[in-house]
Amino acid sequence: MTQTESFHVKLPDEIQHSALFHLLANSLVLSHTAPYLSCYDVLNLAATSRSFRALIYQRTPQVFRRLDLGSVKIAQFDVEGIDRGGETWRNVQLDENLTEDDFYSGPLRGIFSQLRRADILRDVQVLSLDGLSVTAELIHDILVDPSFSVRILSIRGAKNLNERKLRGALQYACRDSRPEGTPRLKGLYIFGPKEQSNLASLPGSAASSPSPGSSPAAVGSSWNDRSQKALEAAWHAKPEPWYVRRGEQFPRRINPEWASTLVACHGIIAFDSVLCTGPRHINSSAWGSVSIEALNAAGSPALAGIPFYSVATHSLGGCASCGSAPEGWTVWGETKMAERDEHDRRTSRSGSDEIGRFPLLAPPPMHSATLSAAMCPSGQSVRSRVTQTFPGKQPKARFIPRCFDCLRDRYCGGCLRWWCESCYLGPFAPRPSGFEAETAAADPIRVIRDCWECGSNCRDCIQLTQRRCRGCGGGYCLIHNEGSNSVVVCSQPV
Repeated sequence: MTQTESFHVKLPDEIQHSALFHLLANSLVLSHTAPYLSCYDVLNLAATSRSFRALIYQRTPQVFRRLDLGSVKIAQFDVEGIDRGGETWRNVQLDENLTEDDFYSGPLRGIFSQLRRADILRDVQVLSLDGLSVTAELIHDILVDPSFSVRILSIRGAKNLNERKLRGALQYACRDSRPEGTPRLKGLYIFGPKEQSNLASLPGSAASSPSPGSSPAAVGSSWNDRSQKALEAAWHAKPEPWYVRRGEQFPRRINPEWASTLVACHGIIAFDSVLCTGPRHINSSAWGSVSIEALNAAGSPALAGIPFYSVATHSLGGCASCGSAPEGWTVWGETKMAERDEHDRRTSRSGSDEIGRFPLLAPPPMHSATLSAAMCPSGQSVRSRVTQTFPGKQPKARFIPRCFDCLRDRYCGGCLRWWCESCYLGPFAPRPSGFEAETAAADPIRVIRDCWECGSNCRDCIQLTQRRCRGCGGGYCLIHNEGSNSVVVCSQPV
């Protein structure tokens, strides 16, 4: 038998069982392998033998430190509405005391009840409920129920979620009179989109996990298959949000009322977004450095009603003119004690400088339940002190968070360039005499690109009525300019 043929010899199940058990008996190997498996796979492995059951349930509680229920079949909820009636209700036995929360959160509450009886729920520290039916009352229980030890929670794309009640529950959990050590929750993913994972599939699918009671050899083969999928997913991963991916970070509009919730949770609970740091907002370090009256007079009428606080939706690089911003950069590993102290003085709150200054980065961490791991950009040190002690060892990860209102009239959605308030007041700012003639003479590129929406060449109407970016030459035609949901292109000449 040649050496090549020896690699294809199938070993007996007893030998494979022993080899796999001794490998996973190392708690470090098992705790770093389990996060890449679905909950169904882990429970299936525990059902293969008594030794595996004892290994997973008793000897290695870190196996259930990260729990993703998004791929669990019994956690799915496909009923469209509670008061639609019809055929759905004829197959469900309802109690007259059944509340709307009990109906919508029934599948998850059933799963949590089973995990609590199996003494697993207390070990879960990173919980992902993306795309499932999640109610505000259920999140409130996770915040206050001592049987939960969840530190990082992801509810992106959740169904049947009353955000108004959720904001009230979060503000109540972070009140000044809260009990010491509460809430246990330290990070909440809610604004970003639900991620399409290739690592776990539903148990009923053809290429899914082996059936319960399968041999360890079948489980090991399934693991190898999933490892290959994990490698392929890593190669096709999207750019990292905030620090690498510039422009708009979220596909949907964020309710403006979330800004007050982020202020109430400052220093206590971190989110996958932060407050806008533009000089129009009171939490900005540049507050008062730019005349708000001058900005309102030179900008669009919509800029007159910007609130004191706003949730950041865009990640920017430096200004196209000065290379920075009035409020400066948000740099990983660096803290702004003066900015934090001023913010705490205005809001009468205190807390960790990281919580509220840096956003949570998707996806939730695989091998840790700490906020530093959830916030740390790729290639950077998790401990900020190391970054400060050894500067220059690696490029600094930084970005400028802004809301849409602070970018109106000064941002190009095509080339992603923008101009800060110090370099450019707005499109209606007073111009010196002869400005139009000088601009026309200094602008050699008079041919404008086709409209970004319809693709037609509307050169004349764009030149006369539409603000466009002279860096990339793009803009919207007269028809698509009014009521367009896209980011307004800037009018600052380069």
